[in-house]
Amino acid sequence: MKEELKVCPICNNDVFKNHLVCTDHFLTGEKFTITKCSKCSLLFTNPRPTPNQLHRYYKSQEYISHSNKGNNLINRIYKLARHFTLSGKIKLINTITNQKSILDVGCGTGNFLLSCKKNGWDIYGTEPDDDARKIATELTDANIVSDLDKLADLKNLGLITLWHVLEHLPDLNTTINHLVKKIDKTGKLLIAVPNHQSYDAQFYKDHWAAYDVPRHLYHFSRNTMELLLNKHGLNIYNILPMKLDSFYVSLLSEKYRNQKSNYLKSFTTAYKSNIYAKKNNNYSSLIYIAGK
Repeated sequence: MKEELKVCPICNNDVFKNHLVCTDHFLTGEKFTITKCSKCSLLFTNPRPTPNQLHRYYKSQEYISHSNKGNNLINRIYKLARHFTLSGKIKLINTITNQKSILDVGCGTGNFLLSCKKNGWDIYGTEPDDDARKIATELTDANIVSDLDKLADLKNLGLITLWHVLEHLPDLNTTINHLVKKIDKTGKLLIAVPNHQSYDAQFYKDHWAAYDVPRHLYHFSRNTMELLLNKHGLNIYNILPMKLDSFYVSLLSEKYRNQKSNYLKSFTTAYKSNIYAKKNNNYSSLIYIAGK
């Protein structure tokens, strides 16, 4: 069962055009259309599974952020990269705020929150997947809940993070409204999402793994992210690259395009993507730091 958006969630425009048709290479082999708003240029998967159907598109042991199992080479590479990036994430968040309370939305199996806890942060998390939430709770011994409604009394946070999560959430505006109410007047949101204007996205087109339909419902550029955040009274203070993402995404994209891995081609494409992004900041994934 699918639902179709009739208006753009950013600008409320009701005129769209088809942008790409992508295949769910990861799990089902189904095809999904990505449409483009004719006014603000937001890309979004449309039509898409209904909210109560989305969960079935995550049900695979290969979905590493939920299962925490490195059971193939690409997943082992992902886990190795995650190990190296965790310390960088901690260094980053320590520069954003001195108020060491953090909510990680869509925390997966809790590895990032565990690192935060070890660094002296008060931690909270949400994770809708039952199996991942159980792992995260056991790992962190923290209050990990299924959704934001179960943290209604949580306020005055210094930082809320969404590491490759916002693009998965059906109701963008309701979610951001909830989050804005939970940060204090100097608090910040950290939002990491893929960037469809990167070189690797342009190179792989409909085989670009970071389109990841239908799990990714929205596909952001720097401009559309700024429009979305401004709509909710937030300003972007900094935009930072996630340089390793281009390598992981290119590995998957090459496999999707040719039905087999090509590590040299993947590495070359990722390297080019990062080189070109030095000129325009269009890295494969970007981190947005925003606040009131």
